[in-house]
Amino acid sequence: MVELVRKTIEAGGRFSQRLEAGDLFRIVDLEGRQAVDFLVFAAELPADRYNAANTVKINANVYLGKGTKLYSDRARVLMTITDDTVGRHDTIGGCCSAWSNFVRYGVKDTPGCFENFVAELARWSMGPEDVVTNVNFFMNVPVRQDGGMAIEAGRSKPGDFVELRAETPVIVVLSNCPQRNNPAAGFGPTPVEVIVARP
Repeated sequence: MVELVRKTIEAGGRFSQRLEAGDLFRIVDLEGRQAVDFLVFAAELPADRYNAANTVKINANVYLGKGTKLYSDRARVLMTITDDTVGRHDTIGGCCSAWSNFVRYGVKDTPGCFENFVAELARWSMGPEDVVTNVNFFMNVPVRQDGGMAIEAGRSKPGDFVELRAETPVIVVLSNCPQRNNPAAGFGPTPVEVIVARP
C-alpha cells in the first residue's frame, strides 16, 4: 500500500482529489460527531455523478455502510464503501447553505457546504449546477415510521472512519461541514483527516 495523500481538513474546510480505479479514500473523524458532506463525479465524464436516488434504490437502503456502492446518474458504480466503523451515513439531508440557514434559523451570510462545494468544484471547471444531493458521512438523520426526519447528534466517536474504493477514475469533493445551528457537527465543527492510498 502506497500512501499518496494525508491531509487534515480544518473545521469548515474543503478538499477535492482525482482518484484512479482501485485507489482507497479514507475520511477520519478526528474528534467525533463531525459531518462530512461528500460528492463524487466520473473523472472522464463529470456530468455522470453521484445519484442519491439510484444509490438508495439499487442498494435498497436509505443509509450507507460497509458494502454500499455509490451509483451515478447512469447507474454506474463510482465507489464502494470497503470499511466503516460507524455503520450508518445519511443520503437525504443534503448540504447546508447560507440560503437554507437563513430560512431555517434566521441567520444571514453563514458559511455552508453548498458554498464550499461551489468553490472546490471551480477547480475542476464545474459550477453550482453540479452540486446535487450529496452523501453526509457521519451525519445522523433518522427516518421515523411516519416519514418524519431530523438532524440529530452524530454517532461517530474520535477516530471513527469510512473508507471507499474508486471503481473507476473519479473526482471526490468534500466539505467538512461548518454548520453551527444544528447537531450535524456537534454545534462546533472540528477537523477531519483524509487519506488517499494505492494498493
